Amino acid sequence: MVVLRRWWDRKALQVGLLTLIVGSAWILRQTQGALLLEVYQGITRPLQMLQTGPTPEEQLRDARSLELQTRIVDLETQNKKLKDLLSYVEKEPVSSKPIPARVVGRSADHWWQQVTLNRGTNSGIQEGFIVKAEGGLVGLVESVTPNTSRVLLISDLKSQVGVTISRTAAKGVLRGDSSAEAVLEFLEKVPNVKVGDFVSTSTYSQKFPSGLAIGRIKSLDLAKLPTSVAKVELFPPIRSLDWVAVYPKLENPELANQQSQKSN
Repeated sequence: MVVLRRWWDRKALQVGLLTLIVGSAWILRQTQGALLLEVYQGITRPLQMLQTGPTPEEQLRDARSLELQTRIVDLETQNKKLKDLLSYVEKEPVSSKPIPARVVGRSADHWWQQVTLNRGTNSGIQEGFIVKAEGGLVGLVESVTPNTSRVLLISDLKSQVGVTISRTAAKGVLRGDSSAEAVLEFLEKVPNVKVGDFVSTSTYSQKFPSGLAIGRIKSLDLAKLPTSVAKVELFPPIRSLDWVAVYPKLENPELANQQSQKSN
């Protein structure tokens, strides 16, 4: 008995460790490691939360919240733009009430050339109708379908608009430059103009009624041959068009009278 007790005193720790190892191996085999995994996750989860930030559930909630905030901001912005357009439309004479329309198509390759509107012949729009936005003239309806319209912008290289300088009545032709600026070629060699002068459509224009705001003289080159030119800063936000107003084409009374006199 004494011998057995001495042996146990010497081997107790080793036997305990061996029993623990064998028991752990048996439990691991029976549970296929699930218990060990749970223990590991229980120990490491607090550390992971401290190191990696929010959980996947929290990240999903944050993403949904940001999505809703983005939608709200977008709707508020669109609502303000539409209110501004409707307020702008209300100021127009009753005889020339426009058709509000939204830009729904714009190619990156033709950003400054054309846009597509969500209104067409079903809304009364026809080719040749005039398109304006806050700031002034935007372009001309080039083609229509029952539900869409394609607009040639005044910033298109092909666009040509007869214009006048509001302060001095100097005349010229405005050509698009595929940017927020346009090139004005004067009909006179040395026109009476200066930087800051306002530019609007001319009474000689055959596409647009007179007096439509276009922009402001940004720079001048009076020495250029064969005619003086100017850079015009366009007033309408052509870079970021959203809502526009479409008008029937109205004839210039002065131009109509001139044509009538010629025919007589």
